[in-house]
This record gives sequence, C-alpha cells and structure tokens, in this order.
Amino acid sequence: METLQTCACSGPGRDLGIQNCLNGTFLYFAYGSNLLRERIMLRNPSVAFLTLAHLLDYKLAFGSYQGKPSSSWHGSTATIVCSPGDEVWGIIWKMNTTDLCSLDKQEGVENGIYVPMEVTVTSQEGKVFNCRSYQMDNYVSGLPSPHYKKVICMGAKQNGLPVDYQKKLDSIETNNYEGPVPVFDEIKAALSASGAVE
Repeated sequence: METLQTCACSGPGRDLGIQNCLNGTFLYFAYGSNLLRERIMLRNPSVAFLTLAHLLDYKLAFGSYQGKPSSSWHGSTATIVCSPGDEVWGIIWKMNTTDLCSLDKQEGVENGIYVPMEVTVTSQEGKVFNCRSYQMDNYVSGLPSPHYKKVICMGAKQNGLPVDYQKKLDSIETNNYEGPVPVFDEIKAALSASGAVE
C-alpha cells in the first residue's frame, strides 16, 4: 500500500465551498475521467471549459480505496500523488456551486474515497489558478479498466492536452476487464447525442 504524502503547496479542502465559491462559481481541476466533457456533464450540467493547466510536483497514479476496485469502473481510478519534479496535466472547469454536491458525490467524498483539496495549477500561458481537486485517500495501487483508460484518453484528445502527455496516457496498462460498465454506456450515449466521435 502506498501512503499519500502531503505537499506543502496544498492541503485538505474542507473549506473550499467558502473559499473558492465567489459569484456562485468555483474552479475545478480535472485530471481523470472528468477530462471528457460528456462524462463530467452527466452529473454536472453547469461546467464550462476555462483552460488547460498543469499541476507541478505531482504524478498521475491509479488505485483503489482500501484495495477495493471501483464498482462503477471495475478497476482502479485516477489519483494524484506528490512527486517532486513530475507534473499532471488537466483541465480547469468553471462550475456553478449548485453542482458542488453532485461533484463531491461522484468522487465519493461522503464515503471517504476521495478528499477535496486545493491545488495551484498553471495554464500554458503561465497564468496561475487555485482550484478544487480530489485525491484518493488510503489507496492501493492497481490497474484501471480499459473503459476508464479510454475515457481519460478521449478527454485528453478532445481538449488538446500536450501530445507527449497523451502518449503517456495511451501507454497506461489496464486490467483487461471485458464485462459491462454502465457508466461507460452512458458516456457513449452522450457522445453519440452530441455528435462526438468515439
């Protein structure tokens, strides 16, 4: 089991609902399945793309809370782990505070799976943003399902994350799960409805 380190630049985001919710909106840094617009919009209709950004001194990792694979995705899901010198690319979504509870629910906050945190990220133009994000608590390393990996890779491509980073995502090993994944079917239906190509 890997233990999560706390980076000096960020910490638990218990008060983010107050700190970051000016004018009824907040900024959310997505790095996993919520990179894909159709995925995040399933439960959070207010999202609006703001910019691409990267989080320094963290790396992308995959794991399961207490070693229990996600029942939704049938495998491990993404988290961020403090790792000096590394970086994680993602998207800043601007969201209405009315979607804050649904986002927390999607991330399993009430069950202690992910913990909200505030991260400082930088856009390609060098602009700095403080955003809400999530980090898995008490996780055990594992492999994602092919479905989960595909959603991340589609989101990275859809939003034009750096090509080298997309190649890194493409190289992620999966657990080869071949069974049904209802949330993936929902996403495919949303992609079809929006005219997006899988």
